[in-house]
Amino acid sequence: MLEITLDFKSEKENPLYLQLASFLKQEMGAGNIPAGEKLPSKRNLAIHLGVSVNTIQAAFNQLVAEGYVRSEQRKGFYVQEVEELIGDSVPSSQTAKKEKNLQYKIDFNSGHVDLQQFPYSVWRKLSVKSLYLDGSELFYNGNPQGEPCLREQIAQYLFQSRGVRCSADQILLGAGTQVLTGLLCMVIGREKTYALESPGFHRTRVALQDQGVDVELIPVEEEGLSVKELASSKAEVVFVTPSHQFPYGMVMPISRRMELLNWAGEQHNYIVEDDYDSEYRYKGKPIPSLHGLDSNGRVIYMGTFSKSLIPSIRISYLVLPSSLLEKYRTNFSLYKQTVSRLHQDTLFRFMSNGHWATHLNKMRTLYRKKQARLLAAIQEDLGECVTIIGEKSGLHIILNVQNGMSENELIASASRNGVKVYPTSVYYGGERERTEPEVLLGFGGLSELEIEEGIRLLKESWGL
Repeated sequence: MLEITLDFKSEKENPLYLQLASFLKQEMGAGNIPAGEKLPSKRNLAIHLGVSVNTIQAAFNQLVAEGYVRSEQRKGFYVQEVEELIGDSVPSSQTAKKEKNLQYKIDFNSGHVDLQQFPYSVWRKLSVKSLYLDGSELFYNGNPQGEPCLREQIAQYLFQSRGVRCSADQILLGAGTQVLTGLLCMVIGREKTYALESPGFHRTRVALQDQGVDVELIPVEEEGLSVKELASSKAEVVFVTPSHQFPYGMVMPISRRMELLNWAGEQHNYIVEDDYDSEYRYKGKPIPSLHGLDSNGRVIYMGTFSKSLIPSIRISYLVLPSSLLEKYRTNFSLYKQTVSRLHQDTLFRFMSNGHWATHLNKMRTLYRKKQARLLAAIQEDLGECVTIIGEKSGLHIILNVQNGMSENELIASASRNGVKVYPTSVYYGGERERTEPEVLLGFGGLSELEIEEGIRLLKESWGL
């Protein structure tokens, strides 16, 4: 078995997963890890190096995204042919230093939001008020499902905005969707077979794989996940993003939603509806959530505040049907709540006092303007050499670029010009299923001037 030994350095600017990724890239370039070699399992390597499995997973994901490694479902990670990607080898310490010092003028990160528009003064006042009125109570462990007052506000919001009919008792809070995905696997059962969209959100795939469950990848079509392929699989639970498919952005029409609900109802299976980016829609009429259409209790609704507030406020939630709620309370209610009670109480006040609705409406208008500026800049500077995908909603788009460059070449040439764009290949579970050169551009965290500058630099980088 391949032996990997690395002396990690304590550097805030260079996290452990980047140090490991840089080391592995150097070893590949030097020929010490040949093409076709299988990397050690995440758990074994984590134990060997004395780090967490998440650190290993993040490093492997980075290598997959850059094209150094491919992931094969249920088999592991294998080294790709990398000579053309890295050129002459340099000492790993120099590689890490170079990556640490690399700064981008423009970062089209899809996970970024406009932090300048967050109502810091309001949030600060409400946090202080929570501490003043509730005092030391907030420093004790609270309700395992989350504070009832916040869950009541979320239930009201979901009914008004997404047609989700639920009580506060059905809502379960957690510090991020990955945490909730892991808990959901335990509630539903690890013996079940789970299905994911392909392409789809890679962090959900990682969370499921870390639970040790069987995962099947179901292809995505123009109208979303293929229900025909799903029905022919062994899946008993499926994760879908029907309102804004990640990463390609298509909206699942009502006919396909009904097909999916029939699959779940007839087979007594479950659908996990990840309502990703549903707050930001720019074209078309709103379609009810799957949960709002479900009459058989087979849909588990999942939502988060990471895009509508700020990412560091780790508050996500599940809406459990009664059958799973009973199972959760019987077997898993001893698990402590993972969200800070102070953040929960502050968000409750933020929502109940009307600040949430005001902020959300403001951000919808702001992101609509940013997206319009992005699309105009692309049309003006990049012209007919690119195709825009997924512009109906959300905080990112995908560009299909036809200039003869591969995905890796597009990313590398943009990077040399100070612009960071992102691969779509990482969202496929195995080897990339499409050959078109595509990159992902997020715009939420950029100003309109930065968006225009970024597109201008991409035009120079790609020779368009």
